Amino acid sequence: MGSAVITARAAATFEPVGRSVATARAFVRDTLQGWGYNDVVDDAVVLTSELVTNAVIHAGTAADVLCLRSAEGVRVEVADHYPEREVPLQSSGIDFGSPDRENGRGLLLCAALASRWGVEYSPTRKHVWFQLDLPDRPVGIRSAGPVLPTSLLPVTDQRVRVAVVQIDSTGAISAWNEDAAHVFGHTAEQVAAKQFTDFVAWPHTPGTSTGIADALQLSRWEGSYGIRGADGRTIAVYASHLRVRDNDGDPSTVCLLVRDDERAVLQSPVRAPVSDVSSDNRTADPFEVFIGSPAPDDLDGLLQRTVERARDMLDADAAFLLLATDDETELEVRATTGLPSARQRFARVPVEAGTGRYGSARMPAVHEDLTAVPGAVPLLTDTGMRSVVTVPLKVEGRLTGSLGVAAENAGRYSNEEALRLQFAADRIALAVESARLGELERLRRGSLSFLVEASDLLAGTLDRDQTLALMAQMTVPTLATWCAVYTIADQSSDPYLSYVLHEDEDLIDGLKALLSKISPPDPVPTPGARVWSAPAEAGHRAAVSTSTRALAADAPLSMSTATRTTLATAQAVGGETVVLPLVARNRVIGMLTLGKPSDDHFRQEILELAEDLSRRAALALDNARLYSERMAISQSLQRSLLPPGLPDVPNVEIEVIYRAAGEGNEVGGDFYDVFPISDGAYGFAIGDVCGTGPEAAAVTGLARHALRLLAREGFGGPAVLERLNAAILDEGARSRFLTLLYGELWPREDGSALLKVVCAGHPLPLRLRQDGSVVPAAEPQPLLGVIDDLELYTEEVVLDPGDVLLCVTDGITERREGSRMLGDDGLAEVLSTCTGLTAGAVAARILRAVERFAAEPASDDMAILAMRIPEPQPQQS
Repeated sequence: MGSAVITARAAATFEPVGRSVATARAFVRDTLQGWGYNDVVDDAVVLTSELVTNAVIHAGTAADVLCLRSAEGVRVEVADHYPEREVPLQSSGIDFGSPDRENGRGLLLCAALASRWGVEYSPTRKHVWFQLDLPDRPVGIRSAGPVLPTSLLPVTDQRVRVAVVQIDSTGAISAWNEDAAHVFGHTAEQVAAKQFTDFVAWPHTPGTSTGIADALQLSRWEGSYGIRGADGRTIAVYASHLRVRDNDGDPSTVCLLVRDDERAVLQSPVRAPVSDVSSDNRTADPFEVFIGSPAPDDLDGLLQRTVERARDMLDADAAFLLLATDDETELEVRATTGLPSARQRFARVPVEAGTGRYGSARMPAVHEDLTAVPGAVPLLTDTGMRSVVTVPLKVEGRLTGSLGVAAENAGRYSNEEALRLQFAADRIALAVESARLGELERLRRGSLSFLVEASDLLAGTLDRDQTLALMAQMTVPTLATWCAVYTIADQSSDPYLSYVLHEDEDLIDGLKALLSKISPPDPVPTPGARVWSAPAEAGHRAAVSTSTRALAADAPLSMSTATRTTLATAQAVGGETVVLPLVARNRVIGMLTLGKPSDDHFRQEILELAEDLSRRAALALDNARLYSERMAISQSLQRSLLPPGLPDVPNVEIEVIYRAAGEGNEVGGDFYDVFPISDGAYGFAIGDVCGTGPEAAAVTGLARHALRLLAREGFGGPAVLERLNAAILDEGARSRFLTLLYGELWPREDGSALLKVVCAGHPLPLRLRQDGSVVPAAEPQPLLGVIDDLELYTEEVVLDPGDVLLCVTDGITERREGSRMLGDDGLAEVLSTCTGLTAGAVAARILRAVERFAAEPASDDMAILAMRIPEPQPQQS
């Protein structure tokens, strides 16, 4: 990183397999978040994903990822082990090509997102690196005030008491100093290990989008709220929060609190403008005069500060700010104070005039009494507000938002207040729009990273149930509080509830039961999210009915588990619910349903991201369905090619082990069969069709059924194989050559067995005698499916008690580890150790030896047929 001092480093190596890309992304994300570099995490993850993909997928080598931290930013290096491949330098003039092409896309992203990037070579590696600089952060003195006369200093009551409270990662109080006990009346022993939220009176989430629990998770926070004292009164305080971690990495939050009238002790002072510092007649920046300094560097903080200052400026009871959507047809609630903001946040209101629409958005408007014009400001319906003044936020003539203040009394505001509020809105409109665009850009980059990971996960499975689970887990809680997936088997089938997930696992069963009782949403193929009100209505009816029954029975609600479950489910589905169609190959195959808790709404950007995800998820789900159907058909057909079972042959032990190569294959090119012929004779066969997979399996079926039919017609071994050879050649272009060991077995009364065998191009059968010697039991003859005229002959073998006949396919003898091969000699050596074992034990030992011979999975089908003549048992006297 040039001359910058490296303050931390983290490195990892990822193998050249597809899953390494996702693992590398997670490594970089965790590393940068641990360093506190959240500003550049999303860009770093996207760039790492592309560069690691180039290394492990395209170059086919391991990827070394190195993260370096300095005060200026972070540098990430991705190195592969294939330096012969040329990567164009930024100044080389080489055309990177289209952004839609896989080749060079990572370098295009580096050029677009990184502060600096480049390529470095070493004799054994190639490094592609990029650097992401952190946004400028102020250093030195943040603010300082002049020396003031004593009479101008802030007034405090007696000595200032600063309560110091520390909250652990679970939200429980772990430290409570003496000043806290004095101010609030609770001793340290009384509050130890209790939830801090139990003592907080949180006033409409100032400065954050939710509540105190979320404020405690922020790295820094400053603002007002209340603490319930030991006497039950709420004590207004001004607080400053700082989140820290100890040497073990455990996080906690330190809170400094003073009485609200002593906020000057903690509050960040207003910073005077630095421009024109030498001018005696300098004027303050109107934006900083209204917002205060330092201005929040995030959109939510800026909007919250705006509504609070607007409320204070006009001595109002409430204030609100709405931002226009991209198409400026709707306004979205983004900040409120004095209103139920957690319920109203992200609610949308149409702009143009008309019934139920926010007609006053484009011009300043004063409503002296809202009861005279119901619905004039939809946001204030049923809030108790009577008078309101609203003004537009405009940038270069475009409507970008609306700012309003309201009071509980009628007639509070006139045109004079509207002019004052409009002046303030004009001062902050540009800053709000700039912050909104910055947030939108960060959201889009985060969305890109999210979709990259989602696509990678969805592409990694062809299992339908796992695909459904991934769809739900990617949406909850990132996009929604709960999710339900409906699937449609075919065009004549109704939607079926296939998967339900809630961020609170305790609510999943209740949510599933509720959704099962209502009709599923209509499978409309129209793209985009549409609102579905049925879950909220059903939850409301169930809650009312359950509460009524509980009250009629004079039973406390808290005593009934069923009642608590019903009410919690109603709360879970009480917000906005949207349905997105899952469309694949021009057919609706299901619906993705996303929901929020009571009175909560979705952001438009979240819905657009959910729509992108639904398209990818639909294709993955349909691919899983097609794969499952194909596998079911393939396996059903393949099972029909396997023998139904092995017959019981008198005085002969028979064991078969079969392994087909290839995922999902139950039958391949190898096959076996043992079957009765007539008059105490039995046929047996083991063969190997050229190739693997379904085409080889088709020849397998032909061979197995032809052998049974011809043998039972009374043909001897050579005649059976000659007719089978003709049948294979008749297949023409679909024919495959076949090696086959075919034999007929006659058990004898003396305990031995007579075998007549024909070995047509197949690995020779091996005979194991009781003394441990191993010899071939036949001679090689021509294979089948190559020439028309075959001259085959029968060879006779007599197996004595204790003898074993081992028949295998070439997947056994040709098992390889590098340049080594098991071969006929290796197989004979293993067989020689099997003296005295049963046929099943012999087959099992052979298979273990083959599997241990090489570390890699077998690439060829394998079949083992072992026959043993048992030794006579000594008669008991």
